[in-house]
Amino acid sequence: MELEDYIEKHSSPEDETLYNINRETHLDVLRPIMLSGHIQGKFLEMISYMIKPKRILEIGTFTAYSTICLARGMAEDGKIISIEKNKELKKIICKNIKNAELSEKTEIIMGDARDIVPRLSDNFDLVFIDADKANNQLYYESILPLVRKNGFILIDNCLWHGKVLDENKLKEDKDTQSIDAFNNYIQNDNRVENLLLSIRDGIMLIRKH
Repeated sequence: MELEDYIEKHSSPEDETLYNINRETHLDVLRPIMLSGHIQGKFLEMISYMIKPKRILEIGTFTAYSTICLARGMAEDGKIISIEKNKELKKIICKNIKNAELSEKTEIIMGDARDIVPRLSDNFDLVFIDADKANNQLYYESILPLVRKNGFILIDNCLWHGKVLDENKLKEDKDTQSIDAFNNYIQNDNRVENLLLSIRDGIMLIRKH
């Protein structure tokens, strides 16, 4: 905790828009732990600024905190498509995107990504997956053909609160099993290069060959 506090104190702070989303999510939305939050959000923003993507795909909008962070680094003519399964979040998502002045560059699709992704025709420079962990491999395989050569995929929660190191969790917990299996799958996939980062709950950074 002390180290996390130090990191936050030595990183650029949230602006008012993101601060308000963070606060309102914790006050009004179930499972606020799903929010990317300050440090991870800033990381996503920095990555996007470095790549300057024209097309971003996000699976798992939640309350649009990460969506906004990713969108801020896009090329001037960029567009982000974000897919969210929980239709109860639509009003909050649209409000937050509007407050961030990103409505014209953002397309929110409500529904199941397993059905939606196969219908997409865009080629993406950057993809962020932060959805149900059991389907990480399915999302990955459906998305990879849509990612341009040397494009990037980011996948959240790949350390799963450290449970991937817990032998009991690996035997008993299905989510932990799925995440560990997926991490091993990526490690052995010669179509990509990967780096597992310890930011927040673990982000797998993948570059497509």
